[in-house]
Amino acid sequence: MGQTESLSRAEVHSLANFSKQDIARLYSRFRSLDADGNGHLDPTEILGVTELTENPLVRRVISVFDKDDSGNVSFLEFVLGLAKFTASASEQEKLEFAFAIYDVNKDGFISNGDLFQVMKMMVGDNLGDVQLQQLVDRQLVMADRDGDGKLSFEEFKEAVQNIGIAEQLSVDIRSY
Repeated sequence: MGQTESLSRAEVHSLANFSKQDIARLYSRFRSLDADGNGHLDPTEILGVTELTENPLVRRVISVFDKDDSGNVSFLEFVLGLAKFTASASEQEKLEFAFAIYDVNKDGFISNGDLFQVMKMMVGDNLGDVQLQQLVDRQLVMADRDGDGKLSFEEFKEAVQNIGIAEQLSVDIRSY
């Protein structure tokens, strides 16, 4: 592991929710994915996981896991990312993760362009760009309470409150 990255209080708490056995299991899984043995997962190594190849947002998830924007995911980033999906992660943490998926440029807001990019990943060629842009515009207008043309985290949280995102972002890490 040998990471010298500084951890926030929330990140330390996330790590503390894993048992030694969980960490060992996750490390074993990480090493099995690390095909070139360099101690980092590049996107191609992660995209090789069968369960993930069908997920249109896997590249966005990788980007959110990659806290230092290196283009690779370290073991620490891997564990901290997965911690957001555990039953012990708070609804707030899960919503923050979901928000980060849509905040493509990482400026703390979901802009029209951010939402278009993510929605394009999700719908592929099933909608034309004009139709997709109309859908994005409509969603943004409905959720943008302060009229600034972008969604803050609070506006996002309000917009998705009835969707059950926290429940959808839960996995059993023992399967890793």
